[in-house]
Amino acid sequence: MPPESTTPLSPDELREKYRLEREKRLRPEGNAQYVEPGTVLDDFDADPYVEPGFTRDPVVDEVDVVVIGAGFGGMLAAANLRKAGIDSFRMIDKAGDFGGTWYWNRYPGAACDVESHVYLPMLEETGYMPTEKYVKAPEIFAYCQLLGRHFDLYPTALFQTDVEGLDWDDATSRWTVTTDRADRITSRFVIIAGGVLHKAKLPGIPGIDTFAGHAFHTARWDYAYTGGSPTEPLAGLADKRVGIIGTGATAVQAVPHLARSAKELFVFQRTPAPVGVRGNQPTDPNWFASLPPGWQEERIRNFVAVMAGEEPDVDMVDDGWTRMLYVDTRRKPTSAEDAAELERIDFENMETIRRRVDEVVDDPETAERLKPWYGKLCKRLCFHDEYLQVFNQPNVHLVDTEGMGVERITPDGVVVGGVEYPVDCLVYASGFEVTSDYTHRLGFDPKGRAGVSLSEAWVEGPATLHGVLTRGFPNMLMISTVQGGQNINFLFTITATARHVAWVIDECLRTGVTEVEPTADAQDAWWNTILAGIEQTWRYQLKCTPGYLNNEGGGDMRSARSAAYMGSALAYADELTSWRETGDLAGLETQRAE
Repeated sequence: MPPESTTPLSPDELREKYRLEREKRLRPEGNAQYVEPGTVLDDFDADPYVEPGFTRDPVVDEVDVVVIGAGFGGMLAAANLRKAGIDSFRMIDKAGDFGGTWYWNRYPGAACDVESHVYLPMLEETGYMPTEKYVKAPEIFAYCQLLGRHFDLYPTALFQTDVEGLDWDDATSRWTVTTDRADRITSRFVIIAGGVLHKAKLPGIPGIDTFAGHAFHTARWDYAYTGGSPTEPLAGLADKRVGIIGTGATAVQAVPHLARSAKELFVFQRTPAPVGVRGNQPTDPNWFASLPPGWQEERIRNFVAVMAGEEPDVDMVDDGWTRMLYVDTRRKPTSAEDAAELERIDFENMETIRRRVDEVVDDPETAERLKPWYGKLCKRLCFHDEYLQVFNQPNVHLVDTEGMGVERITPDGVVVGGVEYPVDCLVYASGFEVTSDYTHRLGFDPKGRAGVSLSEAWVEGPATLHGVLTRGFPNMLMISTVQGGQNINFLFTITATARHVAWVIDECLRTGVTEVEPTADAQDAWWNTILAGIEQTWRYQLKCTPGYLNNEGGGDMRSARSAAYMGSALAYADELTSWRETGDLAGLETQRAE
């Protein structure tokens, strides 16, 4: 239900406060303020979770499908291929096992911030019961391995392998995939399930390459230095002064663990995170056993409906997400009165977050610096029951940069406002590339018809049908946010898209289609659909403090074309379903074997 009015500031005062806080944080360089970790951190791309020195013989193979990426997107695509009776496929991933994001992110405190009963896919098929409402990363990684076993995906997988080339051959209607292991695999179809929350980034702070202490990114947590594990104390930090740069969703989870173990912890904050109540609890086995067939699909759709502001009569998940987002305050208002009411609800939602800071943090000055002054959909909402509490500990120091970010890094520490804070270890909780070019995030540049690369074809921005197929690149299907689906529960749109790409491939194989790609008109029509949904969302985001959700407060039409489908995720999934049900591959050009 919409919150009641409790905000002590007037709407005019809040608008001005939000505006001032936003403008302090605007940077003219936009996304250029970030650099790649490999340019600063030695051996960043090395995998700390596998035995060094792995080798194998090159694989030369011909299959129906190559799946690039072995996170949830690739796994669900492969599982749907199996269910369709398509067993001729290979999976390729840089990591040493299945899991994707959940393989690499093993920092202490890492957990799913969406209820596990709607996040973890295919629970009814595997029979698995999550142990908690919000399960931790080790359990999610183990579930990925379970999926790999359940669908017999391990024999298909080439791990610790980087794709270097993806080339289309017009003469044979085949893709050729080459890798850093000298593999050469030809296939009729390719599914690319990578490039989302995959490529880490660092803030390009002056002097970042001069730091003489120990440093790492959360996506490559260095337990050899910190000691401990995702579930054990970080004993190696007992005599260390630790700094963490970044206060987003990752830091909110990691900071309490650092605070428990480090001699001193300095939290360098540019923009405070919105942190609500988490309220995690064990899964009740009796409740789980009582769930009827089809329960998960119903629960997922109910959650996604709430996230889309559809205001269903029953809120099955009933957590911080659903209470905060029950009303979609970004939607187009129907009148001036409606616009004022939507703004009021947004203000009130954020006031509950700010009021909680006052309730939890003892020092009034620290509490004031931890309050977020922006709309509720400007940054990913966080929910945690230990993060704010750590700022009451004497060994934890909030270093607020007044929105300016860290001034510079020296060999000995971090400088903010002309004051140097000496640290032994720096942890970068600076997230991942979200709005950079798709091929940059992938790490390779597919070459389609006539050898034209995807980066060349998309020089003015992406063009796709459903975010899945793109003209000039036959039989290449993508699972991505680029003109594709998006939602707080990203697994919902991944699941819908994975089901879709497997269906398209099965339909082509079944009916003798050798090549399939969108028409230019179909791509234009899909872009117009995307564009129609961007307007209201972008109007909201333009008032937001800079971040990845609004392209650091900048952007142009080229970057806008990388936007996801901004309507309801349910509408996106239903669009794919309706398209399949017509059975005529509408908007696609096809060729069949003579």
